[in-house]
Amino acid sequence: MSWEHFVYFAVASVLLWIWGAWAAWKDNKKQTYYTTIAGLLIFFSFIVMMWISLERPPLRTMGETRLWYSFFLPLAGLIIYSRWQYKWILSFSTLMAVVFICINIFKPEIHSKTLMPALQSPWFAPHVIVYMFAYALLGAATLMALYHLFSRRTAQDNLHDQLISLDNLVYVGLAFMTFGMLFGALWAKEAWGHYWSWDPKETWAAITWFSYLIYIHYRLTPRHNPKLALWMIIISFILLQMCWWGINYLPAAMGSSVHTYNQ
Repeated sequence: MSWEHFVYFAVASVLLWIWGAWAAWKDNKKQTYYTTIAGLLIFFSFIVMMWISLERPPLRTMGETRLWYSFFLPLAGLIIYSRWQYKWILSFSTLMAVVFICINIFKPEIHSKTLMPALQSPWFAPHVIVYMFAYALLGAATLMALYHLFSRRTAQDNLHDQLISLDNLVYVGLAFMTFGMLFGALWAKEAWGHYWSWDPKETWAAITWFSYLIYIHYRLTPRHNPKLALWMIIISFILLQMCWWGINYLPAAMGSSVHTYNQ
């Protein structure tokens, strides 16, 4: 299996996800589940075969992390659809997945078999995978926040009820992010001898974690503003993007950070 085969798996998966999103709008739940899950299985089979071919988990480059994010977005969308029956969520999650897939198709990364010694830790794979799943859940929460913030269908008196669903999604996303940070700390201790070093990536990870924690505490205050809470989710996700790939462009991280996705 090589990276050149990705387009075939991606096209098949995307077509099934689009079918599932269309079925959701038509209230055909059985078809929604079957087609979306089938697309996820096809996409994940490529990840597994790449894992076998590379003789390591495909998690080293930015392109490889986009691969996981493209997989987890429709999965997060399906989870949200299953729980709250939002017809639109699969359309949005599929659209976002297509964006990342297209980036990987038109701007492929170098996928070599070699891993630096620090990345050969058993904590490396769970750290990145858990983080990617958290990013997908929080990305879905951001899509929901944007929808409720700008949609005319969301009445002001119904916004509080909608925020309860968002809270649950942020709780789960933050929980997985916390596990990812803990796995990362254990990995850092094994690889570099310390749990935390305030590397630019680690600093922005802490900023992102605290931003979602602030949102949760703000929502627990008796007289909070629902629209401000929605904006807090959006701002937190912007900070998450800085943590994920934005640090690659920081002068403080270039050439010195062990967390930048260099090829």
